[in-house]
Amino acid sequence: MTLSDASAVIDAAVPIDPLLTHDDRAQLLRYMAMMRSAEERALSLYKQGNVPGSFYDGRGQEAISVGASFALAPRDRLCILHRDLGAHFVRGVTPDRYLANYMGRTGGVTGGKDGNMHFGDRELGCVGMVSMLPDMMLVATGMAMAFKLRGEPRCALTWFGDGSTSRGDFHEAMNWAGVQKLPVIFVLENNQYAYSTPLEQQFAVDPVERAQAYGFPGVRVDGNDVLAVHSAVKHAADAARRGDGPTFVELVTYRVNAHSSSDDPSRYRDESITELWKSQRDPIRRFETYLTTRGWLTAGERESIAQTLETEVRESIARQEAAAKPALETLIEDVYEEPTWLLREQLAELAAAPRVKAPHQH
Repeated sequence: MTLSDASAVIDAAVPIDPLLTHDDRAQLLRYMAMMRSAEERALSLYKQGNVPGSFYDGRGQEAISVGASFALAPRDRLCILHRDLGAHFVRGVTPDRYLANYMGRTGGVTGGKDGNMHFGDRELGCVGMVSMLPDMMLVATGMAMAFKLRGEPRCALTWFGDGSTSRGDFHEAMNWAGVQKLPVIFVLENNQYAYSTPLEQQFAVDPVERAQAYGFPGVRVDGNDVLAVHSAVKHAADAARRGDGPTFVELVTYRVNAHSSSDDPSRYRDESITELWKSQRDPIRRFETYLTTRGWLTAGERESIAQTLETEVRESIARQEAAAKPALETLIEDVYEEPTWLLREQLAELAAAPRVKAPHQH
């Protein structure tokens, strides 16, 4: 497979699910557009110094998080990574809570105490990520093991990047899931680069082919086609709940933006290919074209969605700018059931220290 070969990323064996309603299709488009709009505004806030830490986004990969999460049932569980914001929105996180999290406000998913992206909401069935991304494959496998032991018709899903397939966590999760025939879905978000390392320097055999070696099926799908993503994951979820075991789903896409706010991708990749993916394979534009040509979306409806989301995000930012930041004493909460004496001692030392605001660094 080459970076510019669009025909190589579609597995014809995955049928498009005909059961999606008009409202379902509208929701898919809205969630993808919501992710794009929220991340664009959050990036602007970061550049203004209003978001601490580094900034990561999933521009060009919206179909993966939205299509996959939309295919799951409320009782299923998700391990959501840093380029999969759309899954949080599908599960019920609002732009208000997302932006509050990034701006360090009490209304955020983690109460304003997260660096920004390591958040999850247990009540919504979302597990917060850790930075070593393939670790979440083990978390999802563990949840699937619990579902099987309890005899519950549920499944777990985790996303991970192509770089994750080079780590031992990948092997351990795949092997155990295959041996135990667990109800878990492994979604490889293949965006062509593990930071700056291209695919040809990562593996000699495509990861989707490795699934058979672990004893379960794998399928490769166009990750910029939200309907294909939804269909592939829905079939995998149905199989998992039936007791048929895990499925490996490779979703081929492209990381349009930099790896993070501190990265310059022009130093290691051909940006003319990036422009090709931005102009011709953008998942939101593709889905809008699909809906429009079938008479399911008018120009007025498309503009209305964009304007509504822009207003919603701007109003969310205004509310969070005026919202309270977490009190210092909350820093030691959510670590143990009751804060230890050492944590209390450290908090007291911090409270007595002078306050110096560090300069924002890009």
